[in-house]
Amino acid sequence: MLYLVGLGLGDAKDITVKGLEVVRQCRRVYLEAYTSILTVGKEALEEFYGKELILADRETVEQEADSILKEADVCDVAFLVVGDPFGATTHSDLVLRAVKLGIPYRVIHNASIMNAVGCCGLQLYNFGETVSIVFWTDAWKPESFFDKITKNRQNGMHTLCLLDIKVKEQSLENLMKGRKVYEPPRYMSVNQAAEQLLTIIKNRRLQGEEPEITENTICVGLARVGAPDQKIASGTLHQMSTVELASRRRPPLQNCRPGTA
Repeated sequence: MLYLVGLGLGDAKDITVKGLEVVRQCRRVYLEAYTSILTVGKEALEEFYGKELILADRETVEQEADSILKEADVCDVAFLVVGDPFGATTHSDLVLRAVKLGIPYRVIHNASIMNAVGCCGLQLYNFGETVSIVFWTDAWKPESFFDKITKNRQNGMHTLCLLDIKVKEQSLENLMKGRKVYEPPRYMSVNQAAEQLLTIIKNRRLQGEEPEITENTICVGLARVGAPDQKIASGTLHQMSTVELASRRRPPLQNCRPGTA
């Protein structure tokens, strides 16, 4: 059987009792390591779970999924995901592959940022469509997330903005040349996301528009939700462009939530 196990948001102890029992009974245990990360490393998880973990990066999950599902029809295999297993579409694809191969599966849910964002004091039922704010490059600066934030605001809804992380990513040059050379990990911070939003506002004004989202729109920034050192800050979008929520010792894992008023 294939088990998809949510790990929650904090550290090794955030796994559920049911999830821990599953991990300890499985023959192979994979740790998904590219859509999000915990506040502790692989070694700490292995020590607490009492099980060796196999890191599964984007290439493994998206291009070599069959290796994860191998023999899952005759033995137990676990796929561990930070937060909840269905926080990313990639994990739904893994389930669909298992079904196609006739492999039974079971999901062990856990807390994710999608519900833990309520810690900032806002009601979950007042959130509209969630968006992802990605790192811009010199040649690629999408603005579609801004339009979705605007639509949510027009509907009187908050927007949860998930900020980009880059783990084991290749540069365009290395990708085109087929070189297995990877860029250092990067984690978008609240102030970086705010700066990109401010740039879009500036661009829209140059085009003769007056966006509903402005530098004075109230936002809430969250970092490391679920960890003992989690941080929450609020202010205007302009103020959020200068706020620093990251830890010097650990990746920021931040989110930004533009308000409705």
